Formats: sequence, C-alpha cells, structure tokens
Amino acid sequence: MSKDWIPPPRTALLLIDMQKDFVVGATAQAAVVQAKKLAEVARQAGVALVFVRLITRPGEESEASRTFRRRQSQGRGDDGPLPCREGTEGADWVGPRPGEGDYVVSKNGYSAFIGTRLEESLRAMGRDTLLLAGLTTECCIAATAFDGFARNFHVFIAAEAVAAEDPALHQAALRSLALNCAMPLPIADILAAWNQ
Repeated sequence: MSKDWIPPPRTALLLIDMQKDFVVGATAQAAVVQAKKLAEVARQAGVALVFVRLITRPGEESEASRTFRRRQSQGRGDDGPLPCREGTEGADWVGPRPGEGDYVVSKNGYSAFIGTRLEESLRAMGRDTLLLAGLTTECCIAATAFDGFARNFHVFIAAEAVAAEDPALHQAALRSLALNCAMPLPIADILAAWNQ
C-alpha cells in the first residue's frame, strides 16, 4: 500500500452501522474494537469522520423491503421487527461515537448514499477518498462501496474493522469488493500511513 492512497486531507472514514442491533457474534465485536482504534488515529491525523446509522420507523419501510422480508420468512412464521428502530436500544451506537465536528448520516436502507446528502457533504469537505469500516460486510458495507465507486470516489475497506455474521460470507464479500471497486487494507498499514 502506498501512503498516498488514503491521504488524511482527502479521506473520510465512514463508520457504517456501528449499532447494537448489528453486533452479533465475536467477529463483529472484534471489528468494533478495530474500528474504535481506527477512529482515534483518524481524528489525530485529520481524517474526516462520518458516522452512518440505519434508522427505521414503523410504516416507512418500502413495499419491496416488506415483501422481501415476508418472502424470506416464509415457512418460519413472523418476519421479526425491523432492526435499529428509532428510539430503541438496538439503534444506539457501539464502539466509536460521534464527536464535535464529526458528520452523522441517517439512512433507511443499505447504502449510505441513497436518500441522504452524503455525496454533497463529502464534496463540500473536499474528500474524494473513502475508507469504510463497520457492519455488515456483505450488506451495507458492500452497498456503500459500490455506490461510492459509481460516484467516482476512491474506495478502500478497513479489512479487520468490518464483519459479517457468517465468516465465509464476509470473506466472499471482501473478495467481490476487491475485484470490483474497493481495496481491502490491513489496519496496521492504515495506522502506519496516518501516524507518519
């Protein structure tokens, strides 16, 4: 990795869905620990921190989402409550938390770009490089990575600061992202680049 891939003045660290409802299992907990370490060094280096959270509200789920969840649960009974329901403990932050000067984005779907002003805000901050951390690799991390790349951002993944419930799915998602739009970087390399 070249240190000019993620220059602090042009980079935003997107901490995606670091919320209680998504921290399932030891792998997710380990990713939260790594993301917290990464956020601390990013702040000191002058990297912009963007906290992205999923917020769901009763009655606001799209018809496509409702139908998909119903089809998924077919034969298993109830499709269960939506995650990160506004005002619930499950929507609360875990790991790193927004501080003064950090940017917070609330979304109601997978990608941090859809239905938000994230792209405009990043452009206004002069950030053209994204480093993604958070949960989950195969879903909101992947959706945001693909959408960021399509919007002409340079996209990287903090490899040990992302996770999925299924380790095989996590690895497959990282391979897919690396082939198509976002390069996974080891945390040690990121920290070394930002500590110089």
